[in-house]
Amino acid sequence: MRSCDCGSGFMKKNTYSTTVLGLDLGSRNVKLCIMHGTEIVRTDCIETMTFYRGCGVRDKDGFRVDLDAIGCPDVGKIVATGYGRTAVSVSGAGNISELTAHVLGAKFQTGRGDFTLLDMGGQDYKVMDVAAGRIVDMATNDKCAASTGRYLENMAGVLGVSLDELERHYKDPVELSSTCAIFGESEIIGFIVRGEPVERLAAGINRAVVERVLPLLDRMGDGLIVMSGGVALNRAVVKILGDRTGREVIVVDDPIHNGAIGCCIHALE
Repeated sequence: MRSCDCGSGFMKKNTYSTTVLGLDLGSRNVKLCIMHGTEIVRTDCIETMTFYRGCGVRDKDGFRVDLDAIGCPDVGKIVATGYGRTAVSVSGAGNISELTAHVLGAKFQTGRGDFTLLDMGGQDYKVMDVAAGRIVDMATNDKCAASTGRYLENMAGVLGVSLDELERHYKDPVELSSTCAIFGESEIIGFIVRGEPVERLAAGINRAVVERVLPLLDRMGDGLIVMSGGVALNRAVVKILGDRTGREVIVVDDPIHNGAIGCCIHALE
């Protein structure tokens, strides 16, 4: 999963006196979105420790976001989600579950109301069956790093390639028996020792990510799959997922900030 730095986002000239701020408080990065009406005026991604050290202060009510520090002093309402919404109380902010935030973001970004949402983040993944805009079933994996951005980063490190290089390969994959992020490294090293080409190893890693989520997807109907989260930027994973399921797969316009966008939609509603 690609990392983000403070101040790396895009911001349009803000001519509004009132805006809403959505915060997705991840374990590795904090994603933020600033909206007015249905217009996204800014998105940004800040490393988690940088955010908590430089973008706010602790007060008696919890963590107070320094709106000047993040470059948006005119926020009228804040809604938070993510790993940190329960561990860190954001002063003056409402909060919603990650599931709700990601579904709202996906609905806004795709204009669809019926789909299976597959959110694959840095350290977990979530699958939600959505009908008429509402969650009717869900499953999540929050105790293992397999099929997450962390797994792909680790495997790219073992191969000695970048994430951009890793995501190009999906043909003729090696068969990986281990779905564990730790034991998978040993298995890959064994293939390297036997002389398997990097292309096949990279394809095998991408296929293993998909294989891990297939049992959950099989529970969630047979229609459109919408992807969000950093792993959705991996073109090979998207391709393999479509081939293995036989279903249409689309990626939201901004998979990284989907949860923060959903927080803004909740605030506006």
